[in-house]
This record gives sequence, C-alpha cells and structure tokens, in this order.
Amino acid sequence: MKVIKMTIRKAVFIGATLVACSSVYAGNGNRVGSAGATELLINPWARSLSWGGAGVSSVNGLEATYTNIAGLAYTDKTQIKFNYTNWLGGAGINIYAAGIAQRLSKNDVIAVSLQSFGFGDIQITTVALPEGGMGTFSPRYNIINLGYARTFSKSITGGINVKVINESISNLKSTGIAFDAGIRYVTGKKDQMKFGITLKNVGPTMRYKGDGLATQGNYVNTTQQASLEQRSADIELPSSLSIGASYDFLMGKMNKLTLAAAFAANSFSEDQYSVGLDYGFTSEKAAFNIRCGYVMEKNIFKKVYRTNALTGFTAGASVDILVGKNKTALGIEYGVRLSSPFGPIHTIGATISLK
Repeated sequence: MKVIKMTIRKAVFIGATLVACSSVYAGNGNRVGSAGATELLINPWARSLSWGGAGVSSVNGLEATYTNIAGLAYTDKTQIKFNYTNWLGGAGINIYAAGIAQRLSKNDVIAVSLQSFGFGDIQITTVALPEGGMGTFSPRYNIINLGYARTFSKSITGGINVKVINESISNLKSTGIAFDAGIRYVTGKKDQMKFGITLKNVGPTMRYKGDGLATQGNYVNTTQQASLEQRSADIELPSSLSIGASYDFLMGKMNKLTLAAAFAANSFSEDQYSVGLDYGFTSEKAAFNIRCGYVMEKNIFKKVYRTNALTGFTAGASVDILVGKNKTALGIEYGVRLSSPFGPIHTIGATISLK
C-alpha cells in the first residue's frame, strides 16, 4: 500500500508539473508558418512515427533521439538504423536518415545520426529567362544529431540531444544549432507504466547569408557599380514541449499491448494530442510488432482552416529476426502517414540491434 501511495504521489507531481509547463508553451495559431527549420518537426523513423507522436514515454533506442532522448538510455548494446521517406507523397522530396547508438557503460549511451533532405533538381530562372535554361540547382537540408542519455536510477532516465541544422541552395545558406532534453519515469511491478517529458528544438535564431541577398547598383551620376547586400530577418526555431504516458498490458511471456498518449505544446503551430497502440509478439526466433496512431489538432478536418498537411492517421509494422546466442535482431520496418492533398507518406528501413 505504501508503494502504491508513493507511485500515485509521483504521478500527480509529474502531471501537475507537465500541465504547468504546457501552459507556458501553449500553441499559437497566429504564429503558424512563421518559424524556420520546420524540418525539425519531421520524424524520419518508421517505428516511432507509426503510432503518431504518442511514444514520448515508450520509444527506446536510436529512434528516441527524435521522440524523447531519455529513451536512448534503453539501448541494449549497439543499434544501427537506416530509413527512407518519400515526404509528402509525390512531391519529389526524399528524406534519408541513418544513425548508430552505442552503450558506453552500464548507465551511459551515446548516439550519432544524420537526416538528409533532397528536393531534386530545380531550374534556375531569372527575370530575363523566366522559363529557365540556365541549368539547375539542388536545395539541401541536413540535420546532424549528437545524443547522450543516462540511467540515473531503476526508475529514471534522462538525456540531451544537440542538433546542427544546415539549409542551403546555390547562393544562400543558413546554419543553426538546437537542443533537446528529456526525462522518463518508469514504475509498476513489471515496469509497465511510463511517463515522459521532452523539450525540443530550443536554440538561437538562424539567419540566411550569401550572394543570393546581394544586388547590383550604380553610384549616382557614375557608371561604377557596387554590390548591395541585404540582411535577412532572424528565424526562430519551432520549439515544442511534449508530455506523455503509456501502459503495457502483458499477456503472457510472448504478447504485449502498449497503449500510449501524449500532448505536444508547439510554439509556432497548433497544439496536438496523440494516441497510439503497439502490439508486439516475441518468440525465440522472431519478434513482430504492428502499430497504429492518431494525431489530433485544431481544424484538422476542415480543409479551409487546416494548417497541417498531415491528416492524423498513422500505422506501420516491423519484423525482427533473432539470431545467435545473444539474440541479435535483424529487422525491417514500415510506417505510413496520411496527408492531404499530397497522398500517403511511406517510410521504410532496416535495423540491426546487438545485445
């Protein structure tokens, strides 16, 4: 009874703290679209995106570098991942994500990952040649993540993630840095109840620089020319605060159903509520998971007022073959997000997890 009372007190304290924090970071519909580096809001990993943003308290391993860095602490030994996404269906945007997580000691784990966005070749146009014919340029977005997580006790893990953001076209570029921090609390007789909180994308403003901001002008009453460089406005990062909870329904030694829910307070977009399910079956030779989720936000069903191309529904599955005495997992994964008017967004990938 004493343990139950302590657990309830901790849960109430965490809940009260999260509610207070969420009011500070409440979403503002008037600021939608005014932030920069919005690629920071795209989850490139198939398994965690399959149940929406609900996995704040449950996602483990390398994928936790996006969802909640505290979950990185649950990496067994070494995990290597590669995922590919056709962002916004047929828009021609490709996202490649790859990374490695490595346990350093009983309590410490680090991770390095890269997200690369490719937009294809775009025709160079000018006022004199609006149809192009001068060649092409290829915009690029890159995000480098360096994460660290630590186990502080049997119940508490935490971590921090540093992101380096680079955006560039042929004659303009911008570089910035952002930070994530997260904590996770686990309780229950079999660690079946989890709570998580993460603050993401906090950092200094970004600014574009390059020849693309320069124009040629003539001095008064002369034929001499000078380059006039304009300054770009500062760009704020899309910071957010997410809180979540989950519960594992254990059905014997081989079956588990996880129910998760989360709330995200976004500084530059509508607040979001997420719910997700993850059913897992594990045998001596393989593990299979099927997931689904839904992300709800204001006006998501109203095309006229909707500010997000994603329409809420997510789903996916993964299969891992367990080999060797240590049950090394060789897995493939798939996730899908629905969007309008662009069509389904598919993410596929592979994972190697060493124990």
